[in-house]
Amino acid sequence: MELIQLLETKQSEIVADAHKSLERVQLKRYTDAGAEKRQAYLEQLYKLLVTSIKERNLAKIVQYAEHIAQERYEANFSLLEVQTGFNVLEEAIWKRIVEDIPPADLAEAIGLVSTVHGAGKDALARQYVSLASKVKAPSLNLSALFKGSEGT
Repeated sequence: MELIQLLETKQSEIVADAHKSLERVQLKRYTDAGAEKRQAYLEQLYKLLVTSIKERNLAKIVQYAEHIAQERYEANFSLLEVQTGFNVLEEAIWKRIVEDIPPADLAEAIGLVSTVHGAGKDALARQYVSLASKVKAPSLNLSALFKGSEGT
């Protein structure tokens, strides 16, 4: 099965799995928000992730993540709580990919999903930290800290 096809056909299952994981963590602000809001948040995030993968364009997910950081910061969510929403969705997607994508296509599928999630989580964290510290946090390039990141 192709990645986009998988993500589109398994959307409800993936979002449901992510929602169950988010409920198990029992983060105060998400618990207080209620199941419908948690579900809506995960669905919106999921749709943007899929769109970003389809279009091979990170602009929408970055913009959304920055918006969510602002909104959640103003509502007194912790950064951990906000990042957890991304994390449970990523975990649910990875689970489906490993189950349903042929081994020969796994590297590309995981790379695409990881790139989009990484860009979203980075934008979310930078915006949140900027708000919390009142200083613009730069994007971090940590590749120099890891051998092999530049083909060396």
